[in-house]
Amino acid sequence: MRYLAELREGEMVREIYLCKKLQALKTKAGKSYYSITLQDKTGVFDAKVWELGAGVEHFETMDYICIDGQVTSFQGALQLNIKRVRRCQEGEYDPADYMPMTTRSIEEMYAELLGLVAMVKEPHLQELLQGFFVDDKDFAARFKKHSAAKAVHHGFIGGLLEHTLGVAKLCAYLADTYELLNKDLLLTAAMFHDIGKMEEISPFPENDYTDEGNLLGHIYIGASSVSARCHAVSGFPKKLEQELVHCILAHHGELEFGSPKKPALAEALALYIADNADAKMETLKEIFGGADPKLEWVGYQRLMESNLKRTIV
Repeated sequence: MRYLAELREGEMVREIYLCKKLQALKTKAGKSYYSITLQDKTGVFDAKVWELGAGVEHFETMDYICIDGQVTSFQGALQLNIKRVRRCQEGEYDPADYMPMTTRSIEEMYAELLGLVAMVKEPHLQELLQGFFVDDKDFAARFKKHSAAKAVHHGFIGGLLEHTLGVAKLCAYLADTYELLNKDLLLTAAMFHDIGKMEEISPFPENDYTDEGNLLGHIYIGASSVSARCHAVSGFPKKLEQELVHCILAHHGELEFGSPKKPALAEALALYIADNADAKMETLKEIFGGADPKLEWVGYQRLMESNLKRTIV
């Protein structure tokens, strides 16, 4: 199979991919065309069908489609110009080839996360963490496989775990560097900050926003879930619960970025910094990974609001 991450500008491609998203659009001149997001286990890829002729059979979002086309470049990003397309039948493809997945070992990452859990000494926070990440087997199984986003960063199987581990490790560093930070509180908040995404976003292959996600959002969902479980821990201090929930509510840093509250605690600010850093670095990784490897300058990237240049090592 020719995976999306292997495609290079100028190549002709005949392959089966998952149609993650299909939009029927019109050009400024009024001509109809399809804008498609293709997916396989290496990620997603932008594609266009400019000529809706006889070689373009009917298909829909979440269909597996066989495409014929050529890889082009547009504003520094690769794109597939599709000439022919048909819907595939069961037996023509293996669904496992089309689910994007972390390149790291999920079990090794989870073991590393449990090592960070063990570092938390405050007994109520330790019991709370154990209740989620050790004792709740269903939660652990879903957490390991869930993505951290529909798009932008860590939008793959294992993405939520990879992102959470990255944020928690950055928080551990910050707590060891700045004495004013309560390390137990910060580490706990880091490991819980995005658990609401497990309800906000559906599992693969859809990996799309649920009704609960659209109506409530992962920050509220996660804060509510953690607060409810705090009440199940005998003698959990009310002040500590409020501080932990505040960190979750404020972890996007600014109201315009979706945080119900701006950081009022040093730990909340540290969590915001760590979350933003890990998300931005993964975004850069995915941008560079999806760009033509021959280019140093990969073009203006709206998410980063900058024309990005790849450093040559």
